[in-house]
Amino acid sequence: MKIEILEFAAGAKKAGGCAVIIDVFRAFSTACYAFDSGASRVIATSEISKAYTLKKLYHNAVLAGEREEKKIEGFDLGNSPTEIIKTDLHGKTLILTTTAGTNGLLNAINADIVITGSFVNSGAVTRYIKSLNPAQVSLVAMGYRATNSADEDILCAEIIKSGLENIEVDYDERISMLREGSGKRFFDPVNLDFSPPTDYFLCTMLNRFNFILKGEKRADGNIDLMKIDY
Repeated sequence: MKIEILEFAAGAKKAGGCAVIIDVFRAFSTACYAFDSGASRVIATSEISKAYTLKKLYHNAVLAGEREEKKIEGFDLGNSPTEIIKTDLHGKTLILTTTAGTNGLLNAINADIVITGSFVNSGAVTRYIKSLNPAQVSLVAMGYRATNSADEDILCAEIIKSGLENIEVDYDERISMLREGSGKRFFDPVNLDFSPPTDYFLCTMLNRFNFILKGEKRADGNIDLMKIDY
């Protein structure tokens, strides 16, 4: 099994085999919490206009997402696990668009299989990939706003990689250190309305969920995220 760590949209385009598109803060943590909060479907899209088009197709659809980390004007929710867990999503379709994560999914055009990655389900991701035993695994760290390397995404890639290689490493200290690094912005008072401290804690709960989210390309070009217990 060849395992490669890549970054950003360019890395997603290059990814082959089984691609894991990683966005810890916050897209793919948010998506996991959405399913845990009862959502029946999560659809990832790259553009705000496409999100509005999708909403017209589904009864009880909820729009969630961000631009420059803030909730998009007219949307129901931001890209925030805190908002998600406060919302009754049972039986609803969540339509998600973000700067980094959802664009990574849509750019993984050369991969055979595409799944999402975050701390909250990294163990399930590792188990799922092991069950497939693909020749190639591409771990794509989408980074901060898809332009700058993000410690949390690189760390998540390393956690999955070490799991695939059966190397036991205690990552608790490195995860906790994120609070003073890339996670520091969640504790800045000016960001409280759209990036509260609770988002940081919800996103750094390692292996909270025993399921993976597999991306399935739709006829309209968007991505259905399929929850698979693992």
